[in-house]
Amino acid sequence: MELRPPARRRPQPGYLNQSDDAYLLRSGQVAVADALNCRILLLSPARAVAGQIGTTGDCTHAPPRALGYPNGDTPLADGNLLISEIHGSWVSEYTVAGGLVWTVHLPIAYPTDPQQLGPDAYLVADYARPGGLYEFNRKGRILWRYRPATGAGMLDHPSLAERLPNGLIAVNDDYRNRIVALDSAKRAIVWQYGTTDRAGRAAGLLHTPDGYDLLAADDTTPTHPQTG
Repeated sequence: MELRPPARRRPQPGYLNQSDDAYLLRSGQVAVADALNCRILLLSPARAVAGQIGTTGDCTHAPPRALGYPNGDTPLADGNLLISEIHGSWVSEYTVAGGLVWTVHLPIAYPTDPQQLGPDAYLVADYARPGGLYEFNRKGRILWRYRPATGAGMLDHPSLAERLPNGLIAVNDDYRNRIVALDSAKRAIVWQYGTTDRAGRAAGLLHTPDGYDLLAADDTTPTHPQTG
């Protein structure tokens, strides 16, 4: 779940602090955003730290040395990681060895879980109320946005947005207790699961949904084909 950071404890060796977004990579390693320790860790199958991006406990945006509260580490097709930093609203691409490829500041409150759409097009959710969805490029230009301020279409702390193979954008709308699919051309919700603003655990209801993945009939994950 995406949360505002609590008071940060001193990093303890061997421990994670508000771990977020763990991905199994094709290499067999697991990439995890260790958010309040302000680092991305690469964990080996033997459960050892095989690599790190950022400096433990240094929560400033100072690439490539330090990360400002990272909460997303999406694997890319080229083997790099797309990292979102809450402090300062930055999105960056890093190699797994810790090399900075590019970094950009976005004019949003709280970027979370960025995804690549094309050669120079990316999608990110703004975890706020009202929340928003933004497509942008590496220069920080906003190519498309969705951010109704009121009504049924308003998002309340969306934590993940991905473009589906059919072109729709699926979104966790956390605090409205639903997952929705948007038609980006119409800027309209065309499908949802969950009852808007009603939390529950029975069939047809959700309670603060903060993650999903798309599983195809052949057991592949179309939105993350580059993971293991």
